[in-house]
Amino acid sequence: MSRRGALAAAGASAVLSACDISPFGAGSSRASGSDTRPNIIFILADDLGYSDLSCFGRRDYETPHLDSLASQGVRFTHAYSNSPVCSATRTALMAGRYQYRMPVGLEEPLAGRNVGYEAGRMSMPMAFQSAGYQTALVGKWHLGALPDYSPLMSGYDHFWGIKPGGIDYFTHRLFAGPELWDGETPVEETGYLTDLIGLKAIEMVDRFSQSEDPFFLSLHFTAPHWPFIGPNDQAESARLAQSKNPMALLHYDGGTLATYAEMVTRLDFQVGQLLDKLDALGLRENTIVVFTSDNGGERFSDNWPFSGRKTELLEGGIRVPTIMRWPAGSMRSGDCEVPIMSMDWFPTFLAMAGISPPADYSFDGLDLSDSINKASAPERDLYFRFNIHDQAAVRRGKWKYLKIAENEFLFDVIADPLERANLKQREAAIFAELKAAYAQWNEEMLPYDADALSGGPNGATSADRYGTAPAEAFKGRLNWTDQ
Repeated sequence: MSRRGALAAAGASAVLSACDISPFGAGSSRASGSDTRPNIIFILADDLGYSDLSCFGRRDYETPHLDSLASQGVRFTHAYSNSPVCSATRTALMAGRYQYRMPVGLEEPLAGRNVGYEAGRMSMPMAFQSAGYQTALVGKWHLGALPDYSPLMSGYDHFWGIKPGGIDYFTHRLFAGPELWDGETPVEETGYLTDLIGLKAIEMVDRFSQSEDPFFLSLHFTAPHWPFIGPNDQAESARLAQSKNPMALLHYDGGTLATYAEMVTRLDFQVGQLLDKLDALGLRENTIVVFTSDNGGERFSDNWPFSGRKTELLEGGIRVPTIMRWPAGSMRSGDCEVPIMSMDWFPTFLAMAGISPPADYSFDGLDLSDSINKASAPERDLYFRFNIHDQAAVRRGKWKYLKIAENEFLFDVIADPLERANLKQREAAIFAELKAAYAQWNEEMLPYDADALSGGPNGATSADRYGTAPAEAFKGRLNWTDQ
């Protein structure tokens, strides 16, 4: 662990101690060899659409390992990312709160500004680290750059992966140079990034298994984020590397459905390898495994039965495929219609591990461990906003209020998941209630920083967004070359 990491860990322990929290969780025993708390592996795909797994409906390829995981556990059909872009969702995941309460959460996505997840701020890995868990992040961070921000300053004992939003799968470069890190040291590796992340995760689990302490592993793949490069596409990687276009890596001139299938199935394969490792080490029964995505799908995704995609508050931009398995936890199996958001995993995992939450820390997310088992949804509103096109949304039961630019809608997303029938006049009272609720909630959030980036597709890059001019597709300061 680096000196920064040691200081962050000490800070986490002090925070929890001040909150009168047992360092090993409520009611748990720390006698040698007696810790029966579950291990936790949280697997996050990047830009994976709702129906991009065959167990969620993908028709042109199969994902057998994730399908098997779903058959052994819970398949969530109303799971949401906190945002339709990555770094904002990752902020909410770390904090267990709406990302709009923190400056880094206003970046949609973070791209070059010196903001990030503040060192020493309470986080999900920090809570587990202070409770005696081994912690690691393998894969994508995207919550700030050195020297001010790092996974090792935010509760992770170990980090191997990338810090920006995306890199080439073979050169491991973004715009300004190499972006592969071991802790706070840049490293060079040879290989396809999805494979490297999978192998490092297996190595980390092997390392964790040497200890009697349980572990918390964040496994954040970059697949299937752009550039759209499969495991045998070294030539395409070389072409992009030779391009004089500084934005070539966004890959608007590349990708196919076949390539996308190769990217997702290789992701599925690496998840399968990790699950096999758990079996081999005898860790399967008491390891919670969750698989989800940081937001809805992008160009080649299948978001059916929803419309919209990444950067949009239509269901396709925020409804994500989600699976959970915990054999020793007596969890129910099958489909679960309880709405769950990224920020709910922090309090839910604490409850499952028997760790008391910080007494002076306020979650926006809910502990849904009991609700998942009973398949009963708590009464609450889910709120979303996105700066580009002034988007806003509220989900309450079957109803969804949606605003895009000057247009407002009310949908029954149970009966009408495509969001086609605007019921705002037929159900005027409900429309007014949800609109007012959003306005009241939004007053509690930070206002958008004028320099904070918010962006989406436009007619010049995406033919199906032909009504949007490039100048209308961004707000804030875009500075990709700083990363």
